[in-house]
Amino acid sequence: MLRKSLLCLAAAAVFCGGCVISKPDKNLQEKNAQPEKPAIVLRHVVLFKFKEDTTPDQIKKIESEFCALPGKIKAIYDFEWGTDVSVENLSQGFTHCFVVTFRDQAGRDEYLPHPAHKEFGAFLQPYLEKVLVVDYWTKS
Repeated sequence: MLRKSLLCLAAAAVFCGGCVISKPDKNLQEKNAQPEKPAIVLRHVVLFKFKEDTTPDQIKKIESEFCALPGKIKAIYDFEWGTDVSVENLSQGFTHCFVVTFRDQAGRDEYLPHPAHKEFGAFLQPYLEKVLVVDYWTKS
């Protein structure tokens, strides 16, 4: 799975040029290392559409703050994010996608009310026009 993710990131970097792409966080994976890899994981997909007056500097701060959550919330098993590079023009203004992965439902249940997550949500709220969240189970 990690190798497949790295290959996808490398391919995306070739096609994206100057876009920002996160790298797998080895420290996060080591921090959350458990004896057994789970058979399935819970993915929490978050899409952001920012208000028109949100500046690039504000967006960079939002990206940074979201990327800091795995270091603050132990329940996060894995994390990745990127910006829209689709050529289909179907994003409806959503520009950022964040994928937060949990080992189980209990991890998500710990994450949602976590003070660091709540603090990030309060910081983010003034800049958001719309947010879309989808959770799903998948093989790890």
